[in-house]
Amino acid sequence: MKWKLTRRFLGSVVTIVVIVGLVNTILLFCLLFVRFDTEEESVENFSRSFSQYVELQNDKPFVNEVGLEKLQEMKAWVQFLNNKGEQVAAFNIPKNLKTKYSPIEIVQMYKYKEIDSETTVFVGEAHDFSYFVGVKDRGIGRYVLSYNYVQIFKYINILLLLFLIVDIIIALVIGFLFGKRLTTPLNTLIEGIQQLRERRFKKMLIPKGVYEDVFSNMNELSVKLDQYEKERDQLDQMREEWISNVSHDMKTPLASIHGYAELMKDSSTDLTPQELYEYTSIINRQSKYMKDLLDDLNLTMRLRNQQLPLQFEDVNIVGFIREMTIELLNDSSFGDRQVEFEANVDKAMHKVDKKLLKRAIFNFIYNALVHNDENVVVNIRIDNINLQGGQEQKSSNISTASVFHTQITIADNGRGIPSKDLEQVFERYYRGTNTTSTHGTGLGMAIARDIILAHNGKIDLTSVENKGTTITILL
Repeated sequence: MKWKLTRRFLGSVVTIVVIVGLVNTILLFCLLFVRFDTEEESVENFSRSFSQYVELQNDKPFVNEVGLEKLQEMKAWVQFLNNKGEQVAAFNIPKNLKTKYSPIEIVQMYKYKEIDSETTVFVGEAHDFSYFVGVKDRGIGRYVLSYNYVQIFKYINILLLLFLIVDIIIALVIGFLFGKRLTTPLNTLIEGIQQLRERRFKKMLIPKGVYEDVFSNMNELSVKLDQYEKERDQLDQMREEWISNVSHDMKTPLASIHGYAELMKDSSTDLTPQELYEYTSIINRQSKYMKDLLDDLNLTMRLRNQQLPLQFEDVNIVGFIREMTIELLNDSSFGDRQVEFEANVDKAMHKVDKKLLKRAIFNFIYNALVHNDENVVVNIRIDNINLQGGQEQKSSNISTASVFHTQITIADNGRGIPSKDLEQVFERYYRGTNTTSTHGTGLGMAIARDIILAHNGKIDLTSVENKGTTITILL
């Protein structure tokens, strides 16, 4: 995989170099064959068109006033020759300039700088006379080249090929170095993804550069997946423990039912009415426990899958929970326990399923009473809060403003819940580690939480060991 990425990167670099080389070659040829209007070209055009300023007088050439002004502007001189190469007229010529030229000397004069290093000579013709125009300017020059087209194109092809090969080699070297630097983090990233696929959650070193954010996100993903994997393993372990506990809870009543049923069958004539009543009561109690267990299983599954139709009706939460508190205190099992009720609002109307909400709140209260000492104090308080203002408000009817919510608080001063168990309290398979009671299905808190959520409510639990537990319900 890493070589595949490197090859693709190198291929891209080489392709770019080849395209740039071709474009540069085309531009080079265009520059060679396009004629620019340079100063030398303008001076040569002036020299060749100088004949327009030349007139004849007594069969001899002379320069008119306009031509003389042009010569002065160009800092130039002019020399006229007849057919024999002899001077017939001149203007502002140097002192050492010849007055008679052979044909070869005329060619030499035009082709090369025969006057001095600062003067460039141009040739023209006017009225059957030849003339030299000399321009004294270091910025103007002429270079004569002799070349063979075949050889030139041959050398150009070789040179272009050489440049192309060198460019490709340079591109390969640079592309390899940069490609290795760019693709190495990608290879590490691919290996990290493969590790995640194999459920090996290992943090990677974060390189500096463009991949820094990618590696940071990968490490965060690895941490999250590792956490989810541990939670899943813990949930599986809790599920296995829960199945084992439920199996044990089912076997115990089944054994009692089976044993007493066999006893009644084998000794039906020898049993007294009192014994028969006792045995049937045990069978009835154990079968009821099994039914409650199965009902809890069915209820929690339906709540989680939102398949349980709720029977909503308008209920005054204050009166509803007050009646529940009275019912609890009238129970012989809890009649002598300390349960306090406090309402800071007169009326709080909500559409709720009375049966399910009663079960949820009773479950929280029962847990506070059953899993603590007999002298525990349980406080039940109802408040009306304003979520926008964030401060508690008192009102006679919370339906007058949608921002008002009813808050139900169930607090105790008991032994509390260990911090390591707080996150699992509402799990379906959880039984507290700080209680010696093994009776129960482990579904009570999960069912209560799901009932509150089914009412579009919120629930929060805080606890400190040896100080107590507080459950807050927001409707």
